[in-house]
Amino acid sequence: MKESRFLILLAAAACSAVIALGQSPSTCSSLTGVKLEGVEITKAELEPAGTTVPPPYPGAPSIGPLPAHCRVDGVINRRKGVDGQEFGIGFALALPDPGAWNHDFMMQGGGGGNGIVAYPAGANYSGDKPALSRGFAVASTDTGHKAKTGAFDFSFMRDQQAYLDFAFLANAEVAGVAKKIIDRYYAKPPAYSYFVGCSTGGREGMILSQRYPTVFNGIVSGDPAMRTGLSNLAIAQWFPVAYNSASPKDSSGKPQIDKFLSGDERKLFMNSLMKQCDAKDGIADGMISDPLGCDFDPAAIACKPGQNEDCIAPEKIAAIKKAFAGPKNAYGTQVYPGFLYDAGITAEGFAPGLLALGKNGLFGPYTTATELDVDKAALHASDPLVEPASTNMSTFSASGRKLIFFHGDSDPWFSPLDTLGYYKSLAETNGGADKVAEWSRMFLVPGMAHCGGGPSLDHFDMLSAVVDWVEKGTAPQSVIATGKAFPDRSRPLCAYPSHAQYSGSGDTQDANNFQCK
Repeated sequence: MKESRFLILLAAAACSAVIALGQSPSTCSSLTGVKLEGVEITKAELEPAGTTVPPPYPGAPSIGPLPAHCRVDGVINRRKGVDGQEFGIGFALALPDPGAWNHDFMMQGGGGGNGIVAYPAGANYSGDKPALSRGFAVASTDTGHKAKTGAFDFSFMRDQQAYLDFAFLANAEVAGVAKKIIDRYYAKPPAYSYFVGCSTGGREGMILSQRYPTVFNGIVSGDPAMRTGLSNLAIAQWFPVAYNSASPKDSSGKPQIDKFLSGDERKLFMNSLMKQCDAKDGIADGMISDPLGCDFDPAAIACKPGQNEDCIAPEKIAAIKKAFAGPKNAYGTQVYPGFLYDAGITAEGFAPGLLALGKNGLFGPYTTATELDVDKAALHASDPLVEPASTNMSTFSASGRKLIFFHGDSDPWFSPLDTLGYYKSLAETNGGADKVAEWSRMFLVPGMAHCGGGPSLDHFDMLSAVVDWVEKGTAPQSVIATGKAFPDRSRPLCAYPSHAQYSGSGDTQDANNFQCK
């Protein structure tokens, strides 16, 4: 009897040892042996502390130095597609040292047409430290294809599966695989999962909240490329057609959109706009904190009969008003929202402001157009596969998940009013605006162009805002923003429908002296 009892105890101890061994953390290199259906782990290597990531695009800062971490690279569902091309969802996962892990997972969104696996550092909209440096395990993905000709290569769409992966499938797939690898590496799953993205990444965040409502606990969606076809109709066709009607012509009669407004005219327009709307927040500071309350009418600076100084020709003013009002069809129905009169609309550069179109040839293919069939163009612009239009968020909201939007007021590619319109539309389906505010907030960013830049404060920590909301129940009333455009200045970004208002006393450069009103 004693021998039998001893054998039982010995067997139980052995089983316990096996279980304990199965639950112990893995080494980085051993992750190459992870077996998951349809998944190839192509690399798993330790990256030393101090790793710095080169700028992701010209003019952007480098990322790092990063802490020591295990980087895992892999491909999901590798296959041959159209024309024999190789496709598959490429991904990367950065795992901080076990002692530095904060037990959370963050996935970073893509941009443009994706097609590259960006370094999984989680640097955007996470404040002064990338998410990886803050202890998050971070993932990134190319969403199923390799870009051939740059950030806006959409040739992969000829392959149906690649298009579906880009449209909505890939991020959820990668998140699922990443969570399994995290569980293997640390011997425990992540406590909370987050997604942060802007532009295409903003659209991806919306897609995830609508189609995969239980994958992430918190999502940040910035300047979302919600309706790319319709925004292209507005920016690449509606605006140029309106401007061409009042642009000077070259010797062949071709409109010169880059000369629609002279430098002096743009300066006059901006000075008039700022004089009318800048100080409405209590201080004239080069920023329009309440764009929705801006009552500027460009007609105020239209030349009157006999006037030819300190004014702009009436036909140009009419063209501007038509353009900013947004495209309408022949019946007067709004096809895509209008745009805000804001501090960044005369900015030049890669993504020029809406009063500086054509300055870098970005809209060259459309500059000779003089007519536009809005009905026909709008019909072909809609694409339900990539458009995040659903407002039924009952599962997402009921399970305690949180969704934060932000949008630059001077975004020249996607109207902030489109994002705001979607946010407001959530109320009808989800119990009213007050109920929606319990799980979603919207922030407008004065002066900011597309995902950053412009005369703005474009450096802010939306990651902490969503984490505190999910994990501590602290809803974000405001988020502090700073930026290179205004050194030594800080302002609160206020949750819609509030805006930053100067309290009337104290340092006007300090966010503490502003309130959300």
